[in-house]
Amino acid sequence: MEYRIGMIVEGKITGIQSYGAFVTLKDNTQGLIHISECRHGFVDDIHKYLKVNQTVEVRIIDIDEYTQKISLSLRCLVKNSNDLDKLGTKIRCEHKHYWTSRHVDVGFKPISERLNAWITEAMIDMSK
Repeated sequence: MEYRIGMIVEGKITGIQSYGAFVTLKDNTQGLIHISECRHGFVDDIHKYLKVNQTVEVRIIDIDEYTQKISLSLRCLVKNSNDLDKLGTKIRCEHKHYWTSRHVDVGFKPISERLNAWITEAMIDMSK
């Protein structure tokens, strides 16, 4: 089977380590659910949430193109109840934030504006 990022697949947990759980997908392809992808919030012990031989439905979130290692997630299939609680409430903001860099004078300038300064700088460097 050809796996693609974003696919939802079913697999069986074959091993659990402190950093995540190994999942065997159909056709014996191995994937890993990192501990941070088990659920929303802090996970202190992955054994509280997952067991060996447990069947899980996961989403493919990454496939390493060189090693063909598959990264899986349970978290992105579960709705975060904290986010749902905030839907009905308005968030108050004292002033608008504009995430731009317009106050910083960075960027390209025409060469003609910079050329004299560059020549002067080069002449000083050469005289040292």
